[in-house]
Amino acid sequence: MIEFAWPWLGLIWFLAPLLWWLRRPRQQHFSTLRVAQLLPLEQGAGQQKTSLLRSLLLLLLWSLLIAALCRPQWLGEPVQIRSEAREMVLAVDLSGSMEIADMKIAGEEVNRLDMVKHVVSDFVERRKGDKMGLILFADTAYVQAPITYDLASVKQLLEEAQLRLIGERTAIGDAVALAVKRFRDNEESNKILILLTDGQNTAGYVSPEQAQQLASYYGVKIYAIGVGAEEVIVDSFFGQRKVNPSRDLDEAMLQGLAQATGGEYFRARSTEELEQIYRTLDQYEPVSGDEQLRRPQTELFFWPAGVALGLFGFSLLLAQARQRWRRSAA
Repeated sequence: MIEFAWPWLGLIWFLAPLLWWLRRPRQQHFSTLRVAQLLPLEQGAGQQKTSLLRSLLLLLLWSLLIAALCRPQWLGEPVQIRSEAREMVLAVDLSGSMEIADMKIAGEEVNRLDMVKHVVSDFVERRKGDKMGLILFADTAYVQAPITYDLASVKQLLEEAQLRLIGERTAIGDAVALAVKRFRDNEESNKILILLTDGQNTAGYVSPEQAQQLASYYGVKIYAIGVGAEEVIVDSFFGQRKVNPSRDLDEAMLQGLAQATGGEYFRARSTEELEQIYRTLDQYEPVSGDEQLRRPQTELFFWPAGVALGLFGFSLLLAQARQRWRRSAA
């Protein structure tokens, strides 16, 4: 279902026809004199046709711009907001080490990010009625999905996340600080950040200690999850040997973030452990609120605005081509 957020701005549409009507007598008189006295009948008729097409194009452009100004929105299916609803932000590591294939799904080896997508997507599906946001981080952190009731969009955006999209390193402090910023203006008492990483802070502008202070000050509870197997067998020149692919995981830092904010630190060495962690998170105290129905909103204003911009560019090219043709004909 499509509706307009600001339908009253549609009244602006009538300004253009009104201005045209006010100016029309003078323009029509001038056009009549020009056609009658200066131009052959065929040329005058051709110019009148061109003028009509130009007017229709301008009217279409004006209508598209007004439609964009009224902010068309697509309203999704109603979502029931439970009386006990949580508000969470998921922060997911996209650094290069998340490509290590030390996890398994149904017996098949997969990398850490694919395993996280598999488990967290199921977690998101179970959160119907809750609000959730998504932050991705590597060399820096950015908001992939704002805090919203539209969990389908959050899940889709997580599925589309790509390794090394924003670098190879790990800006944990930036991710926490950005999540706090998203929560800061919220009056809800229970603000939860689920931080998932496999490394240590190696990038960014905000240190984990500074981010911890911000989270504590604004009442953001952090549940930190360290991902990665502790032991895998690899082939070497001297035969098989055991290595620890998670040797760079800074568990002490993650434990400090969680404990200082009233949260908890979890260790996920396998797919099964991560699934159990998210089942545990399902049981934590929710945010209280009134039960109601809400419809997720998707902005559509860029469609009419884009079409209007394209038509405007096409009209400019057409005018230039007509001028070149007239010069060559002369």
